[in-house]
Amino acid sequence: MTELPLVWIPRPVHQDALERLRPHTEVACGYGPGALSFDEVADRVVAVLLRTERVDGAMMRRAPLLRIVARHGVGLDTVDVATARERGIAVTTTPTANSRSVAEHAIALLLAARRGIGIAVRNEGDARRAIRGRELSGSTLGLVGFGRIAREVAAIGAHGFAMRVLAHDPQVPAADIAAAGAEPVGLAELLSRADNLSLHVPLVDATRGLIGLPELLALPRGSVVVNTSRGGVLDEDALLEAVRQGHLAGAGLDVTTVEPLPEEHPLRAEASVVITPHTGAQTDEALRRMAVEAADHILARLA
Repeated sequence: MTELPLVWIPRPVHQDALERLRPHTEVACGYGPGALSFDEVADRVVAVLLRTERVDGAMMRRAPLLRIVARHGVGLDTVDVATARERGIAVTTTPTANSRSVAEHAIALLLAARRGIGIAVRNEGDARRAIRGRELSGSTLGLVGFGRIAREVAAIGAHGFAMRVLAHDPQVPAADIAAAGAEPVGLAELLSRADNLSLHVPLVDATRGLIGLPELLALPRGSVVVNTSRGGVLDEDALLEAVRQGHLAGAGLDVTTVEPLPEEHPLRAEASVVITPHTGAQTDEALRRMAVEAADHILARLA
């Protein structure tokens, strides 16, 4: 009997992905009863389906049969892509599977920041006197970055809340931004006009610290800022200063430079700042889509 190719999955993924793989592969899990570590399967593993775990060059070199690392998610910062390329190992992601979930989370954080939800929760019975929220409807949304998630946010904002949408992305032609229903503008103009700033750029050298104190103070007074992209794009010390000065009405962060954000970090003491622990993509629907798509990438590579 021919031995099936072995797929190693270090952390739990949606059951539908396992059912997709099992008729065609042997699945070894790094969790639960009978858990196997990478070292225990390295000589046989042909594919790895991972979420946020690291697959480095040393691991790849210990796995002579490894053909694909399928990432359940978007980024590749946990995979040694250079070594994979040297060894002919495919590396895939699921870039569209969680777009809607992250976009909805960005809107949720915008609503929380605009309506003072964090302040209301902390003040409980005294909340009516503690907050004066503002509606999203009719305000201006500024999007820095205009990829898949930002386009979803733009659509929700424009159609669901009648927001004016501005977008800045040097990598996207202005005509494409306009065709998607947003007004293409430079970063300085966007900052000067946006009541709501939402960040949607990857963390690379050009975007590290992109939004600092000068940029935050360039926003209209009473604006809010949301980051669901990557920690490090927004200078959190600058955000704290802008909030404490009263220039910003609030902020919503799903990503931070250090994750999780330490309990003693001063941003946690600011009631107007709502912080979630990188959960933008954590919906049942997105988790299923990401897992199944990653499984399909493995099956296609092994076919």
